[in-house]
Amino acid sequence: MSRTSTTSLQSDIYKNVEENGRTYHQYKQGKYNLPNDEMERERLELQHTLFYISLGEKLYLAPLGPNVYNVLDIATGTGTWAIEFDLSPIQPEYVPPNCRFEIDDAEDEWPFAEKFDYIHGRALLSCFKDPRAVLTSAFNSLAPGGYLELQDGVCPFQYIGDPPVTSDFYRWNELVVEGSTKIGRPWTNVVHYKRWMQEIGFEDVVEKSFYWPTNGWAKGRHYKQIGTLFQADMLNGIEGMSLKIIGQLGWTPDAIREFIVGVRKDLCDPSITSYMNIRVVYGRKPSPVVV
Repeated sequence: MSRTSTTSLQSDIYKNVEENGRTYHQYKQGKYNLPNDEMERERLELQHTLFYISLGEKLYLAPLGPNVYNVLDIATGTGTWAIEFDLSPIQPEYVPPNCRFEIDDAEDEWPFAEKFDYIHGRALLSCFKDPRAVLTSAFNSLAPGGYLELQDGVCPFQYIGDPPVTSDFYRWNELVVEGSTKIGRPWTNVVHYKRWMQEIGFEDVVEKSFYWPTNGWAKGRHYKQIGTLFQADMLNGIEGMSLKIIGQLGWTPDAIREFIVGVRKDLCDPSITSYMNIRVVYGRKPSPVVV
Protein backbone atom coordinates (compact mmCIF):
# COMPACT_ATOMS: atom_id res chain seq x y z
CA MET A 1 0.00 0.00 0.00
CA SER A 2 2.90 2.45 0.46
CA ARG A 3 4.08 4.36 -2.56
CA THR A 4 7.51 2.77 -2.33
CA SER A 5 5.83 -0.60 -2.82
CA THR A 6 4.60 0.31 -6.30
CA THR A 7 7.52 -1.45 -7.91
CA SER A 8 8.36 -3.42 -11.03
CA LEU A 9 7.98 -7.16 -11.37
CA GLN A 10 11.74 -7.46 -10.92
CA SER A 11 11.67 -6.00 -7.40
CA ASP A 12 12.74 -8.02 -4.38
CA ILE A 13 9.17 -7.77 -3.12
CA TYR A 14 8.19 -10.29 -5.79
CA LYS A 15 10.68 -12.95 -4.74
CA ASN A 16 9.38 -16.29 -3.47
CA VAL A 17 10.59 -19.06 -1.22
CA GLU A 18 10.06 -22.76 -1.92
CA GLU A 19 8.87 -25.21 0.72
CA ASN A 20 7.75 -28.80 0.22
CA GLY A 21 7.48 -28.36 -3.53
CA ARG A 22 5.29 -25.22 -3.33
CA THR A 23 6.26 -21.55 -3.53
CA TYR A 24 5.25 -18.88 -1.01
CA HIS A 25 5.71 -15.12 -0.90
CA GLN A 26 8.94 -13.85 0.65
CA TYR A 27 7.53 -10.46 1.65
CA LYS A 28 6.84 -10.69 5.41
CA GLN A 29 7.40 -14.41 5.10
CA GLY A 30 5.14 -16.58 7.23
CA LYS A 31 2.26 -14.14 7.69
CA TYR A 32 0.26 -15.59 4.78
CA ASN A 33 0.24 -19.36 4.80
CA LEU A 34 -1.12 -20.29 1.39
CA PRO A 35 1.13 -20.75 -1.66
CA ASN A 36 1.33 -18.35 -4.62
CA ASP A 37 2.45 -20.71 -7.41
CA GLU A 38 0.72 -21.53 -10.68
CA MET A 39 -1.51 -24.16 -9.10
CA GLU A 40 -2.75 -21.60 -6.58
CA ARG A 41 -3.26 -18.96 -9.27
CA GLU A 42 -5.47 -21.38 -11.18
CA ARG A 43 -7.46 -22.06 -8.02
CA LEU A 44 -7.96 -18.34 -7.38
CA GLU A 45 -9.26 -17.86 -10.91
CA LEU A 46 -11.72 -20.70 -10.33
CA GLN A 47 -12.72 -19.13 -7.02
CA HIS A 48 -13.37 -15.83 -8.82
CA THR A 49 -15.80 -17.65 -11.11
CA LEU A 50 -17.54 -19.20 -8.10
CA PHE A 51 -18.16 -15.83 -6.46
CA TYR A 52 -19.26 -14.29 -9.77
CA ILE A 53 -21.84 -17.02 -10.44
CA SER A 54 -23.03 -17.06 -6.83
CA LEU A 55 -23.68 -13.31 -6.86
CA GLY A 56 -25.83 -13.58 -9.98
CA GLU A 57 -22.98 -12.70 -12.34
CA LYS A 58 -22.11 -9.60 -10.36
CA LEU A 59 -18.78 -8.47 -8.90
CA TYR A 60 -20.38 -6.79 -5.88
CA LEU A 61 -23.74 -6.39 -4.10
CA ALA A 62 -23.33 -3.05 -2.32
CA PRO A 63 -25.69 -0.40 -3.76
CA LEU A 64 -23.00 1.75 -5.33
CA GLY A 65 -24.02 4.96 -7.01
CA PRO A 66 -22.67 6.33 -10.30
CA ASN A 67 -19.93 8.45 -8.72
CA VAL A 68 -17.45 5.76 -7.73
CA TYR A 69 -13.94 6.87 -8.67
CA ASN A 70 -11.48 5.52 -6.10
CA VAL A 71 -11.75 1.80 -5.36
CA LEU A 72 -9.49 -0.43 -3.27
CA ASP A 73 -9.42 -4.23 -3.47
CA ILE A 74 -7.79 -5.72 -0.35
CA ALA A 75 -5.71 -8.89 -0.93
CA THR A 76 -6.49 -8.80 -4.63
CA GLY A 77 -4.81 -12.13 -5.45
CA THR A 78 -4.52 -12.49 -9.23
CA GLY A 79 -6.10 -9.07 -9.70
CA THR A 80 -8.96 -10.36 -11.87
CA TRP A 81 -11.68 -8.75 -9.73
CA ALA A 82 -9.96 -5.36 -9.80
CA ILE A 83 -9.39 -5.46 -13.56
CA GLU A 84 -12.97 -6.55 -14.27
CA PHE A 85 -14.35 -3.89 -11.93
CA ASP A 86 -12.26 -1.30 -13.77
CA LEU A 87 -13.24 -2.47 -17.30
CA SER A 88 1.14 -10.88 -4.59
CA PRO A 89 3.26 -10.99 -7.38
CA ILE A 90 0.64 -12.97 -9.29
CA GLN A 91 -0.97 -9.99 -10.95
CA PRO A 92 -0.70 -9.77 -14.75
CA GLU A 93 1.88 -7.51 -16.32
CA TYR A 94 -0.74 -5.66 -18.35
CA VAL A 95 -3.44 -3.79 -16.43
CA PRO A 96 -5.78 -0.93 -17.40
CA PRO A 97 -4.04 2.46 -17.11
CA ASN A 98 -6.22 3.58 -14.19
CA CYS A 99 -5.67 0.34 -12.23
CA ARG A 100 -2.51 -0.18 -10.21
CA PHE A 101 -1.29 -2.88 -7.84
CA GLU A 102 0.53 -2.08 -4.62
CA ILE A 103 2.05 -4.61 -2.26
CA ASP A 104 2.05 -3.98 1.45
CA ASP A 105 0.61 -5.44 4.63
CA ALA A 106 -3.04 -4.51 5.22
CA GLU A 107 -2.44 -4.98 8.96
CA ASP A 108 0.04 -2.07 8.94
CA GLU A 109 -1.08 1.55 9.02
CA TRP A 110 -2.77 2.59 5.78
CA PRO A 111 -0.93 5.64 4.39
CA PHE A 112 -3.29 6.56 1.55
CA ALA A 113 -3.76 10.28 1.06
CA GLU A 114 -6.94 9.82 -0.98
CA LYS A 115 -10.21 8.48 0.37
CA PHE A 116 -11.99 5.59 -1.32
CA ASP A 117 -15.56 5.41 -2.54
CA TYR A 118 -15.62 1.63 -2.29
CA ILE A 119 -13.39 -0.96 -0.61
CA HIS A 120 -13.73 -4.63 -1.47
CA GLY A 121 -12.25 -7.69 0.23
CA ARG A 122 -12.80 -11.30 -0.76
CA ALA A 123 -11.64 -14.64 0.69
CA LEU A 124 -9.78 -12.99 3.57
CA LEU A 125 -10.55 -15.64 6.21
CA SER A 126 -6.98 -16.94 6.27
CA CYS A 127 -5.19 -13.60 5.99
CA PHE A 128 -5.23 -11.59 9.19
CA LYS A 129 -4.30 -11.82 12.84
CA ASP A 130 -6.66 -8.97 13.70
CA PRO A 131 -9.30 -8.66 10.96
CA ARG A 132 -11.34 -6.19 13.02
CA ALA A 133 -8.39 -3.77 12.91
CA VAL A 134 -8.26 -4.14 9.12
CA LEU A 135 -11.97 -3.28 8.92
CA THR A 136 -11.26 -0.22 11.07
CA SER A 137 -8.53 0.86 8.67
CA ALA A 138 -10.99 0.43 5.81
CA PHE A 139 -13.56 2.59 7.63
CA ASN A 140 -10.98 5.32 8.19
CA SER A 141 -9.92 5.19 4.53
CA LEU A 142 -13.42 5.51 3.09
CA ALA A 143 -14.94 8.78 1.98
CA PRO A 144 -18.20 9.66 3.75
CA GLY A 145 -20.94 7.64 2.10
CA GLY A 146 -18.46 5.06 0.82
CA TYR A 147 -19.03 1.32 1.13
CA LEU A 148 -17.00 -1.60 2.44
CA GLU A 149 -17.96 -5.03 1.11
CA LEU A 150 -16.58 -8.37 2.30
CA GLN A 151 -17.16 -11.69 0.52
CA ASP A 152 -15.93 -14.71 2.44
CA GLY A 153 -16.51 -18.31 3.47
CA VAL A 154 -17.44 -19.57 6.92
CA CYS A 155 -15.12 -22.17 8.42
CA PRO A 156 -15.62 -24.94 9.47
CA PHE A 157 -17.83 -26.38 6.75
CA GLN A 158 -21.43 -27.31 7.52
CA TYR A 159 -23.55 -30.33 6.63
CA ILE A 160 -27.08 -31.28 5.71
CA GLY A 161 -28.06 -33.82 8.35
CA ASP A 162 -25.72 -35.33 10.87
CA PRO A 163 -22.03 -34.40 10.48
CA PRO A 164 -19.85 -37.30 9.24
CA VAL A 165 -17.68 -37.25 12.37
CA THR A 166 -15.64 -40.31 11.34
CA SER A 167 -14.72 -38.94 7.91
CA ASP A 168 -11.34 -37.53 6.96
CA PHE A 169 -13.02 -34.35 5.72
CA TYR A 170 -14.60 -33.70 9.10
CA ARG A 171 -11.22 -34.29 10.74
CA TRP A 172 -9.58 -31.94 8.23
CA ASN A 173 -11.94 -29.17 9.28
CA GLU A 174 -11.01 -29.72 12.92
CA LEU A 175 -7.30 -29.63 12.09
CA VAL A 176 -7.35 -26.43 10.03
CA VAL A 177 -9.35 -24.65 12.72
CA GLU A 178 -6.88 -25.83 15.35
CA GLY A 179 -3.81 -25.03 13.24
CA SER A 180 -4.97 -21.58 12.15
CA THR A 181 -5.86 -20.73 15.74
CA LYS A 182 -2.45 -21.86 16.93
CA ILE A 183 -0.66 -19.44 14.57
CA GLY A 184 -2.91 -16.59 15.67
CA ARG A 185 -4.84 -16.30 12.39
CA PRO A 186 -8.03 -18.29 13.01
CA TRP A 187 -10.16 -19.14 9.99
CA THR A 188 -13.34 -18.74 12.03
CA ASN A 189 -13.81 -14.94 12.04
CA VAL A 190 -16.19 -14.50 9.10
CA VAL A 191 -19.25 -14.91 11.33
CA HIS A 192 -18.15 -11.73 13.19
CA TYR A 193 -17.88 -9.43 10.16
CA LYS A 194 -21.38 -7.93 10.41
CA ARG A 195 -21.13 -7.24 14.15
CA TRP A 196 -17.64 -5.77 13.84
CA MET A 197 -18.72 -3.44 11.05
CA GLN A 198 -21.66 -2.23 13.10
CA GLU A 199 -19.44 -1.68 16.14
CA ILE A 200 -16.87 0.23 14.07
CA GLY A 201 -19.55 2.65 12.89
CA PHE A 202 -20.82 1.44 9.53
CA GLU A 203 -24.48 2.12 8.79
CA ASP A 204 -27.08 -0.01 7.00
CA VAL A 205 -24.94 -3.13 7.33
CA VAL A 206 -26.38 -5.98 5.25
CA GLU A 207 -25.39 -9.65 5.40
CA LYS A 208 -26.40 -12.15 2.73
CA SER A 209 -25.68 -15.89 2.62
CA PHE A 210 -24.90 -18.18 -0.29
CA TYR A 211 -24.03 -21.87 -0.34
CA TRP A 212 -21.29 -23.84 -2.05
CA PRO A 213 -21.81 -27.64 -1.98
CA THR A 214 -18.54 -29.56 -2.04
CA ASN A 215 -19.67 -31.75 -4.93
CA GLY A 216 -22.76 -32.55 -7.00
CA TRP A 217 -24.95 -33.80 -4.14
CA ALA A 218 -27.18 -30.71 -4.11
CA LYS A 219 -30.31 -30.56 -6.25
CA GLY A 220 -30.92 -28.06 -9.02
CA ARG A 221 -28.84 -26.95 -12.00
CA HIS A 222 -27.40 -23.89 -10.20
CA TYR A 223 -26.16 -25.77 -7.14
CA LYS A 224 -24.85 -28.66 -9.21
CA GLN A 225 -22.78 -26.18 -11.21
CA ILE A 226 -21.53 -24.54 -8.02
CA GLY A 227 -20.79 -27.96 -6.51
CA THR A 228 -18.79 -29.06 -9.54
CA LEU A 229 -16.72 -25.87 -9.52
CA PHE A 230 -16.19 -25.86 -5.76
CA GLN A 231 -15.16 -29.52 -5.77
CA ALA A 232 -12.49 -28.67 -8.36
CA ASP A 233 -11.45 -25.66 -6.25
CA MET A 234 -11.06 -27.79 -3.13
CA LEU A 235 -9.33 -30.69 -4.87
CA ASN A 236 -6.87 -28.21 -6.37
CA GLY A 237 -6.34 -26.26 -3.15
CA ILE A 238 -6.51 -28.83 -0.36
CA GLU A 239 -2.75 -29.47 -0.35
CA GLY A 240 -1.83 -25.79 -0.31
CA MET A 241 -4.35 -25.11 2.46
CA SER A 242 -3.05 -28.00 4.55
CA LEU A 243 0.75 -28.05 4.36
CA LYS A 244 1.49 -25.05 6.57
CA ILE A 245 -1.66 -24.98 8.68
CA ILE A 246 -1.74 -28.65 9.67
CA GLY A 247 2.05 -28.58 9.69
CA GLN A 248 1.80 -26.19 12.64
CA LEU A 249 0.41 -29.12 14.64
CA GLY A 250 3.56 -31.21 14.18
CA TRP A 251 2.54 -33.15 11.09
CA THR A 252 5.19 -33.83 8.47
CA PRO A 253 4.54 -32.95 4.81
CA ASP A 254 4.44 -36.67 3.93
CA ALA A 255 1.91 -37.37 6.68
CA ILE A 256 -0.25 -34.47 5.51
CA ARG A 257 -0.18 -35.59 1.89
CA GLU A 258 -1.08 -39.14 2.93
CA PHE A 259 -3.96 -37.84 5.06
CA ILE A 260 -5.46 -35.63 2.35
CA VAL A 261 -5.81 -38.61 0.02
CA GLY A 262 -8.77 -39.56 2.20
CA VAL A 263 -9.98 -35.95 2.33
CA ARG A 264 -10.05 -35.82 -1.47
CA LYS A 265 -12.08 -39.04 -1.56
CA ASP A 266 -14.60 -37.49 0.83
CA LEU A 267 -14.85 -34.40 -1.36
CA CYS A 268 -15.93 -36.67 -4.21
CA ASP A 269 -18.44 -38.63 -2.10
CA PRO A 270 -22.02 -37.37 -2.68
CA SER A 271 -23.17 -39.09 0.52
CA ILE A 272 -21.16 -36.45 2.44
CA THR A 273 -23.52 -33.51 2.09
CA SER A 274 -21.11 -30.76 3.12
CA TYR A 275 -21.13 -27.14 2.04
CA MET A 276 -19.43 -23.84 2.74
CA ASN A 277 -21.62 -20.95 3.83
CA ILE A 278 -20.56 -17.85 1.89
CA ARG A 279 -21.26 -14.50 3.55
CA VAL A 280 -21.42 -11.17 1.74
CA VAL A 281 -21.45 -8.25 4.17
CA TYR A 282 -21.54 -4.61 3.18
CA GLY A 283 -22.08 -1.32 4.95
CA ARG A 284 -21.79 2.43 4.43
CA LYS A 285 -19.61 4.96 6.19
CA PRO A 286 -21.92 7.71 7.52
CA SER A 287 -22.04 11.05 5.77
CA PRO A 288 -21.66 14.23 7.80
CA VAL A 289 -24.88 15.51 9.31
CA VAL A 290 -26.01 18.70 7.58
CA VAL A 291 -27.42 21.17 10.10
